[in-house]
Amino acid sequence: MNHQDWNKQRVLEVLRDAGVNPTSQRVEIGYALFSSCAHLSAEEIMQRVNADYPVVSKATVYNTLGLFADHFLVREVIVEPGKVFYDPNVSMHHHFYYVDTGQLQDIPASALQISKLPDIPTETEVENVEVVIRLRQKVAH
Repeated sequence: MNHQDWNKQRVLEVLRDAGVNPTSQRVEIGYALFSSCAHLSAEEIMQRVNADYPVVSKATVYNTLGLFADHFLVREVIVEPGKVFYDPNVSMHHHFYYVDTGQLQDIPASALQISKLPDIPTETEVENVEVVIRLRQKVAH
């Protein structure tokens, strides 16, 4: 869905369809995330939601994003310890992470081929493979 197609009513419907009780705070958080079509941190989402006046606490933002991830509405992309982005694109894809700028960019799943995975324990199965390729500016010599 195009980011311009999102409004708060649409967010409410998406939450309800996913089995998430659409409280006003959850709708605000969902709108901030889904309408941007960007990879945002919890802090960035909180700043957007609270831009006009504080309505949502940090704990509520984190709890809501965890709930959204549990219901497959967003993907958590951990780029380094303590640095998590929330991605409204839940389709299979990978990411470039620009270390210098902190930006995250989608890589289509078809652009990356993984030919072999290591042996996994017999009691388990592969749920998903997500690749984050870290990039930094070349240093001039």
